[in-house]
Amino acid sequence: LGLLALVLGGVLGEVLGLEERLERLGDLLKARFRGGGGFTEGFVAASLLFCVGPMTLIGSINNGLVGDPTLLLIKSTLDGLSSIALAASFGPGVAASALVVLVYQGGLALAAGGLAAALPDPASDPRVLLVTGVGGLMILGLGINLLELTRVRVASFLPALVLAPLFWWLAEVLS
Repeated sequence: LGLLALVLGGVLGEVLGLEERLERLGDLLKARFRGGGGFTEGFVAASLLFCVGPMTLIGSINNGLVGDPTLLLIKSTLDGLSSIALAASFGPGVAASALVVLVYQGGLALAAGGLAAALPDPASDPRVLLVTGVGGLMILGLGINLLELTRVRVASFLPALVLAPLFWWLAEVLS
C-alpha cells in the first residue's frame, strides 16, 4: 500500500506541480529576505526533512491526542542539530523553513485533537505506521538529493502522505 501511495502520490504531485510550487515559494522568500544562492535549496531541503519524518507525524498526533509533547521535543532537538549542518551548506533558507514546520506540525496537532476518539494510540495505529513508512522513504529520497547522487523530486511525493491512509481504508473496506 505504501509503494502504491508513493507511485500515485508522485504522479499526482507532478500533475499539481508541487516541486515547482515549493521552489517558487523558496524563490519568493529568497527575494523577500535577499537570500544567497542556496536559499531555495536550503528552504526546500529543510522543509521536507523537518516535515516528512515519522517523528513529525507521530509526535504531532500524540501531542494533539494526549497533550504529550515528548516526541516533538526530541524531534526539535534533532531538527535543531540538522538545521546547523544544513545552514552551513545552504545558508538562511533553512531558517525560512520554520514557517512551514510551524504550519504543518501545528496543523497536525490541531487536527489530531479532533481525531482523539478515532486514534487512541497513534504509535501503533497501522494507518499512522503506513504514513510514517511512506515519509521514511521520502526522507531516503531527500538523502539522495543531499548526497547529489541524482535528483529526486521529493516534494512531488507529498500527496502520498494523504493517499496512504486512504488506501488502508479502501483495503479494509474491500477485504
